[in-house]
Amino acid sequence: MNYSAKACLSLASTLLLASCGQPPQSSTAESPLPNASPSASVVPDADSSTPVAPVSDADRTLISEQGIGPAQLGMTLGALKQALGSEVEFSAQSPFIVDFDAIAVRQDGEVQYYILHLAGQPLADSDVIQGVFTENPNFLTAEGVGPGTSIAQAEQAYGEATLAYNTQNESREYVRFEQQAASNISFGTGNGSTETAGIYPSPAGEYNETQEFRETATIQSVLVICLAEGCSG
Repeated sequence: MNYSAKACLSLASTLLLASCGQPPQSSTAESPLPNASPSASVVPDADSSTPVAPVSDADRTLISEQGIGPAQLGMTLGALKQALGSEVEFSAQSPFIVDFDAIAVRQDGEVQYYILHLAGQPLADSDVIQGVFTENPNFLTAEGVGPGTSIAQAEQAYGEATLAYNTQNESREYVRFEQQAASNISFGTGNGSTETAGIYPSPAGEYNETQEFRETATIQSVLVICLAEGCSG
């Protein structure tokens, strides 16, 4: 059972609410962001007779607008399983975050990344990948930014940082950068209900934004999603 376009846009609008750094009314599922289409060179489906191309060492840990490592947006879950081989474990994580479950992709006992999907709608091998999330510091963008990277260091690559969180989005805190390479990559930094990376004016409101952050603040997670209807397969 393939995801519908509605499910893809639901994933996009929900998970990018805070990462876009705008109040909720400015982010709509009817206006997908540009440059977020699935990779044109996706791995073939698992039931295809076409061999799966090997993944290079550089691509294996790369975060880009097309995915995280071998998990590319628009490819099927079955194709990813075929590409990674039998030594990699795929295990369900439910619940994962509000409204979404995940499939943890583990190698040598360590989670590499998570494949996100709508809660209560398990992915079949024929379903396409629309969201990939990682907290693993081994995965980095081409500019060397990923989980564990300090926000100050990321600013050297992407320009001035703006941090934000919205209480209507579980208070998940994100940071965006002035010259960020891709609009469908979100950098998670904390939670407004516990400890934030940013230093915010008081009192806090529903939507909170700042360009001040703690010296020790780091990126904690990276999310890459597909905002194009083509992701529905």
